[in-house]
Amino acid sequence: MPDTTALDQATSIIEKAWGQPIEVLEVLAVRRPCDDPLLRSAMHIRTALAITDNAVSVHQDRLHALTRPGYVPAFYELDRLSSSAADLRVALAESGAYVRAVRRVVEAREAASTADRGPAANLSRAAVARSGLASHAPGQVPDQPVPAAAVGPSAPSPGPRR
Repeated sequence: MPDTTALDQATSIIEKAWGQPIEVLEVLAVRRPCDDPLLRSAMHIRTALAITDNAVSVHQDRLHALTRPGYVPAFYELDRLSSSAADLRVALAESGAYVRAVRRVVEAREAASTADRGPAANLSRAAVARSGLASHAPGQVPDQPVPAAAVGPSAPSPGPRR
């Protein structure tokens, strides 16, 4: 079984994040782009990755042909050999960058979904922290009172005094 390509990695990341097969997600990204702009971004990155993944295969095949056992490249093929190796490294670096970009889009989607829960979740976490329930076992009284958390934005600090 061949190694997993960058395109395979990106596809599994996208399928896992959205919980649907990639074929369904491709249709959703095209038909309803405004419904989920992060899906559309991930699919655009995946499309660019498919092109780069194809370039990786082409450069690998070329290098395998030039370095196959028993074959001695001619002098004029040495330049082709080194340029193919450099092109392969560039294509692999681009593939890695695209996979990282897909991960960042998925992270942004997860961050947006937690932000959609609203301030209620943040207020309940602040209330638990203020009550001291998070730092000691139930039934115990905290040693010192916990100061109240600020609810609004903090006031700007005054400039240097003269």
